[in-house]
Amino acid sequence: MSLAAETRRVADQHPFLVAALRAGIVNYTAAARFLEVDGETDAVATALRRYAEELPAYEREERDVRVQMESGIGPTDANADTLVSVGATGFGSNGGDQTAIFATGAVDGAALAAVLQALTLEDIDPTAAAVGDGTLLVVVDRLEGANALREVENALEGVPTL
Repeated sequence: MSLAAETRRVADQHPFLVAALRAGIVNYTAAARFLEVDGETDAVATALRRYAEELPAYEREERDVRVQMESGIGPTDANADTLVSVGATGFGSNGGDQTAIFATGAVDGAALAAVLQALTLEDIDPTAAAVGDGTLLVVVDRLEGANALREVENALEGVPTL
């Protein structure tokens, strides 16, 4: 395998690096040192530069969505009316101590990924998250609900495109 192909293969194992390459905000020498590729640092940096030139530009798009919040969410029985089920655990409106953030409209897996990344950066750890049929849902601790709502709204204002 050529050095360029190996560099691309290893870079692709780090999605944050590919996003940075697409955005044009990479210190190529530092990235070359970070990657575990056999070869001279300058040669790996050059391979990264060429790879970045071939990648589509990093762009974001605003999603047409409506975001709302519902408190009193908690685990439910398998037979109960649930908002979302993950494995054998369901979550629904039952007076629980969690909050659900709903986004309806133009949502998909990329929107969910952007939301989860935004929540992670704010140290908000969702209990459950899902997307399907025009609805995105995250369940968070009640005390984090208002902050989570803001982060979901902000994330959906600029979802990265492929």
